[in-house]
Order: sequence, then structure tokens, then C-alpha cells
Amino acid sequence: MAARKRLFAAVFPTSTSISVPTPSVTPLLGSSEFALGGSSRIVEPEHEYEDTATEQIRWDRAWHTATTYLTLPNESITSSEADRDRRALRGKWIKPFTPEVSKSITYLISEGSRGLQLRVGKAEDDLFVWYFQEVERHYIRWQLLHLLKTLRLKPDVAFLFDVLRSLQVTQAIYLHPLTQHVLPTVPGRSPYELLKFRESLHAMVAKSLSGSALPTYLKQFLKSQGTIILQLDEPAKSTDTTAMGEDHSSVILDARRRTLSVMQGLHEVGLGAAQAQRILAEVMSELLTVHVSSTYAGQWTSPSTIPQQLRDWVQEHFSRFAVEVLACLKDDQVSPDHNATDVTLVDVQRWQDRAICDLGALRLKELFEVIVDWDNDSKGAVEDLKQYVTTTAARSHLTTSFSSVLSQRLLQPGASTTEILQVYICIIRAFAVLDPKGVLLDRLARPIRRYLRDRDDTVKIIVGGLLADATDDSGATDALVELATELNKITEISGPEDDEDELDWDDMTWVPDPVDAGPDYKKSKNSDVIGTLISLFDTKDVFVKEFQNIMGERLLKKESEFDKEIRVLELLKLRFGEGALQACEVMLRDVLDSRRVDAAIRKDQKLELSEQSKPAPEIHTKILSRLFWPALHSEVFFIPPEIESLQSRYASGFETLKQSRKLTWLHALGQVTVELQLEDRDVTEEVQTWQASVIYAFQDPESDPAAPVIKTVQQLVEDLSMDESLVRNALTFWVGKLVLKETSLDTYQVLETLSDSDLHAGGSAQAAIAAAADAATSATAPAIRSEEDVAMEKMGIFWQFIVGMLTNQGAMPLQRIVMMLKFAVPGGFPFGTEDLREFLGKKVQEGKLELVAGNYKIVK
Repeated sequence: MAARKRLFAAVFPTSTSISVPTPSVTPLLGSSEFALGGSSRIVEPEHEYEDTATEQIRWDRAWHTATTYLTLPNESITSSEADRDRRALRGKWIKPFTPEVSKSITYLISEGSRGLQLRVGKAEDDLFVWYFQEVERHYIRWQLLHLLKTLRLKPDVAFLFDVLRSLQVTQAIYLHPLTQHVLPTVPGRSPYELLKFRESLHAMVAKSLSGSALPTYLKQFLKSQGTIILQLDEPAKSTDTTAMGEDHSSVILDARRRTLSVMQGLHEVGLGAAQAQRILAEVMSELLTVHVSSTYAGQWTSPSTIPQQLRDWVQEHFSRFAVEVLACLKDDQVSPDHNATDVTLVDVQRWQDRAICDLGALRLKELFEVIVDWDNDSKGAVEDLKQYVTTTAARSHLTTSFSSVLSQRLLQPGASTTEILQVYICIIRAFAVLDPKGVLLDRLARPIRRYLRDRDDTVKIIVGGLLADATDDSGATDALVELATELNKITEISGPEDDEDELDWDDMTWVPDPVDAGPDYKKSKNSDVIGTLISLFDTKDVFVKEFQNIMGERLLKKESEFDKEIRVLELLKLRFGEGALQACEVMLRDVLDSRRVDAAIRKDQKLELSEQSKPAPEIHTKILSRLFWPALHSEVFFIPPEIESLQSRYASGFETLKQSRKLTWLHALGQVTVELQLEDRDVTEEVQTWQASVIYAFQDPESDPAAPVIKTVQQLVEDLSMDESLVRNALTFWVGKLVLKETSLDTYQVLETLSDSDLHAGGSAQAAIAAAADAATSATAPAIRSEEDVAMEKMGIFWQFIVGMLTNQGAMPLQRIVMMLKFAVPGGFPFGTEDLREFLGKKVQEGKLELVAGNYKIVK
């Protein structure tokens, strides 16, 4: 308001307030020299009013003189001017300080000045406030525009030095009249006013440039220089010369000098406050992460010394650089006890902990590869990760992140069950090192175990791995050889686990469960790999039954030694108990006793051939106890008469040896050594019994041995009473062996001689052999029948009941069929709804039933 009055008085001189220099002879208003209307009346002057007016005139004259001296030119301080010395800048920016200016400034700010005493508390009459407003006007109107223009014209890091030089000279020019002339006038207020002005100036500069590109370029500069100083861009270690080493040291020193110079300049011009410190913290964090990733990625050797190396590097290099930079930002006006830029030992320890967290994040990112490569000495990576998972939050983050990785990279339909089990075994071993308590493994393994339980071949592969050859390192098979190796390592097993007792009151080493353990956490006593895999399912009967099936397959092969099976059986007895594996023990005894019985019967029936006798078929048997073996294939078909005769003699010998017992022959389970004599070659093969019966049907007829033998598929099916699939399988096998030839559709003939066209009919002889091998593999039917086959066979018994119900009562839904079967069948219906749905679905495919609107009915 006072400024407005002074402006108004400059136009209308009747006011006593004048904002322009007042002449020294200006008459006092109200004196005798002024007469109203020409009157000669003399007015007595009032002494108090005269003093106020005189003081106002003096104040206005001093104000005008001081502000004229402090007013800044309407132009910006350019980069070229920033490079000049003070003499070059004195003419334009540093004005001469005359006695009149000194007297005016003293009158305006001196505490003993009567004019200042009359204006105490009025901001509009405060010369310091006015000067800062003048500085603010000049900076925003001229200097800030020049700085922003520089940012646009020089979009790179090099502009930092130009901007800093401009800001430093600008600040020096702004501070020069204060520090050199104004503040010495009031020594009592000098420190306070100078600090207040600096803080306001720094706040204005920092706020004006906060939205510019300055923070981005500052971050780029610090990152590039920090990379050099901390030697993060060093190439692979080589035999450098001494000169190269000296040059590299000079580069580091130059980078360090530039960085400290920039940070010091930022602090001097007010840009080293919270924003610069935040940028510095971000850059230092990125540099630490880059160092960890570039230096220690892929280094998994055990025992690992990487955590200690990283702590030493942080203390010797990283902390030193941080201390030097933060020292440039140190505020001397703040108490040393509360300075945010002071570095203590606690800060160094925090940086070391942060480095370990970055190392843990790197190892967590590599964890899947580490586990897959576990057998190739990657234990060191898990040892590094162990330094990271020391808190509940870190442990939770590890299990959550790694579970997500496993879901994306392992638990997928494209991954085979063998691959999943191999990775799971490596996870068990790795997490035993990472967390011996087993809490992390318990939390992580749940989705894996749930996924494996849903796979149909999990049990079969695990049992097959237990029976695999531990010495086979060729990798030719898909068996889990690791399980056989693990089984061989076991030297002491406590026996079958008894998890019913929750606590062992005699265990003096008992400790409580970890704090992050789940409510259903329970560490198993036998926490080895095999014990963990066996516990996949709620009951061990699943494994025992599968082991019985696979062992039965192995025992029925044409082998004479079963040492491996005996050893595995004895080891598994220690885990499951002898009662659970009693059937397997009987099966093994049957095969071993069969040798003795077979030798006795052959001797009794004189079935052994002497060296002088003519070549004739021989027969060896394996006598099985029907009640202790799984369901076996019992397909019946015609076999050569010579073999039937031998079987009759053998059965008689068995009934003589084992009275009240008789043999039932299982033709589909036998193996035959066939020797074929063709016109230009002899062929010897190990084949299945149905393959031998099919090729036997092609032998020369006695009536005309020279006539070629030609058979069709339908003829073979009728002559041998054999299933068509077995006939076609056998024919494919012999075609692959170049014994038979398909002359027309489903018509085959013996290939007595091989011509060049026959050899190359399939492309090459090697292709024919490969085809034969594939046919032999597919033709080898398992001796043990699957549960599905057994279930379908049993379900066939109820087919007549279903046909009768649908014939008499018409179409019926599935639930009603199940309900009626439960009432109609003696002893109840032993199958569930899904089993019956599958069985009826096959009948629909065969064309015997049709499904209409959810109801099954007989096809007429």
C-alpha cells in the first residue's frame, strides 16, 4: 500500500510521499511560503508534522539511491561472460560503490536509523526483501530462460559444466553487493541475512530447474563417471603393461576429479539438496547392482567366497567413492551431529547388506539354471543365496518367485515326467543345503508334488529308476538313474517311518519349528531323495503295487541273473517292511525255484538234447504262483504241433513232481529263438510266441515244397485263432526283417531270395533294419496287464446286465444305470460312475450303443 502511495504522489505532488529524488530546496508543506487564495495569513508550522515529512523525504531519497545501485541489468549472464574475470564483469554487473550509496544503504538498514525504527515490521520497506525480489525478477525473466535454452541446445552431459559456471558467476554477482557493501554495514545481522538470502536463492534455483533435463543429465554423468571410478567397465583381465596400467589410473583420477568438481558446484549453487542426493542414491544403487551382475554372474563354484569379496569391495571402493561425493554435499551450516551426508560404520554395513541383497536377487534369477546344473558343481550359488534368505520376507520372496518360475518353465505339458522328477531331485538336494530345516522345500515342493500326482506315469518312472543300472552313464535310457545311485548310497536306514507320534520325547536335540513354518509343516525323519519321492502319495501301496508289476516284467524276461532285483528288494524291505513286499519275494522265489524244477522235469522226461541228436525244438519254463503275481496276459492261439507235444510231456512231468497241481500255459508271455533257413541265407531272431506262430504258418507245405507260400491276414487270423492286431504286428516285424514281402493288400509271401530291388525297396537295407527294430519294440507287449485292461475285462461281465436293462426298459441316463446295477448285481456294483461312463463310451464308439440327450440306448 505504501508503494502505491509513493507512486500516486509522483504524479500528484500535493502528497508528502515522494518516490523520486526530492530537491534539497523543496519547501515544507504548510509553511508560510504557501498562501491559499492570495491571503497573507500566516499558519504556524507543527513541529511533529515537519519532522515526519522531512524524514519521509530523506527515506525516499535514500531508497531511490540504494535501489538504483542494487537494480540488475535487463539481460542474462551468458556462458562466455561466465568465463571472464571480475575486472571484465565490473563495468556491467559490478557497479561502483560511492559514498552517497553507502550513506543511503546505511540509513535504510542501520539499526540506529530513525527511518528504520519508524518502519519496523513493514516488509515493503525492507531493503533485503526488495533485493531478493529484484534477484528473483532478474533470474526468472533473464537467467532461467538462458539456462533452459542451453539445455535445449546442448542435449548432452557436457552442458553441466557450462550451467554450473553460469550459475556460480550469477550467484557471485547476486551476492557481491550484499557481502561486500550491504552486510558489513550491519555486522550484527550479517550472518543471519546472508544465510537467509542464500537459502532463498538456492531454493529458487532448485525449484526452477527441477522439471528440466538437468536431473536426467546429472544421473547420466554420475553413472558414466562412477562406472569409470569403480572400474565397472574393465575388460576381461589380460596381461596389461605397466604403461597401460598407469594410463588407466590417470583416467580414474580424472573421472574422480570431474565428479567431485560437479558435485561441489551443485552444492554451491543450491542444486545439491534432496533431489541431487536422491539422484546420487539411485545411481549408486544401480552401480552396485551392475557390479554384482557383471562380476559374479555364472560363478557357482563351491566353496563360495563371493559374499566376503563383495563386502570387501563395498568397504574399500564403493564406500570410499560415496564418502567423497557426500562430502561435497555437506552443509556446513548444519550441526555435525545431524548432517545427513555424514557416513558412519552403520552406513557401510547397510551398503554391504544391500550388496548381499543384490547378490541374492542375482542368484534367485539364476536359481533354475543352478538347480538344473546341480551335478556340475553349482553348489556355490546356493551358498551365496543362503546369505540372502536370513529374514522371513526374503524367504517368502524366494519361494514365491521360484514357484512362479517353476510353473512357467517346468510344470508344463511339454515337459516329460522324467525331466520334472530330475529337476525335483535336484531341488531336494539344493534346498537341503539352503535350508536344512526343510521349511522352504516344504513350501516350494507342494505345487510340484501336486502336479506329479496328476501324472499317470509318475509311479512307474520312480520305480523304474530304483531298478535302473546305476553304472549306466550313457544316458541312452530315460530311466532315473539318480534314484538307483541314491539307493546305493544308503548304508543305514532307520526302517519304516512312523509319523503318528508328533514328538519324540527322548530326542534331546529337539528344537521348535521355524517361525515361518506353515501350520501343517512336519519335517520327515527320512528326508532323503527316495523318501521324499515315495511320500508323494498318501499311501505306499501305490509304489508297492507298481514295483510288483515292473519286477514281474523283469523276472519274466529271458535272463538268468537277478542280483540287481534282489538287492533292490532287500533295500526296499527296510523302507516298506517285509509284509508289504511279500508278494514280490514270492515272485522272485518262483523264478529262482523254476530253474531247479525245470532241470528236474527235463531230466525226468528226457527233454534234453544230446550233441549227436538231430536239431529239434527245446522248451524251458518259468512256473509262477498264480495268487502272488499281478494279472498276466492269457491270450490263447495255436502254436506249432512240435511245441504242443513238448508242453504235454512237460506238464506230465510237472504233475508227477508236484502232485495235485497242474500247469496252465500262458502262450503270450513266452520268448522264442527262431532259426529260419531260406534259399540264400539263414535268419536267427529272438521273437515273441505269436511272431513265431505266424512265421511257422509260412513253412513249405509237404505236398509241394517248391510252391511259394502265400497267406492273407484273414487266413492267419482264422488258422491261428489269433487276434488280428497280433497277426498284423507279427507280419510287420517279419517284413522289416526282409523275411516276408507284401505282394498285395493284406497278402504276404516268403522272400526266399533277396534281389537288389528288394534291398532298396524301402530306400536302403539300413532303413529296413530300422523299421524291423521299431516293429519289434511295438510288438513287445507287456507281460503284466494294466489296471485299465483288468478293469475293462471285469466290466465286460456286467455288459449283459446293461444290455438287458436297456432292452427291457428303453433308454436310460448314466446315473440310473449305476443305481440299477447296484441293486441287480449280486454283491453290488464295484465300479464308480466315471468307470462306467468310460466303458459305455467305448461301446458307443464300437456302434453297440448310442447316446441321445444324455440317455444310452441299444443300437438296432
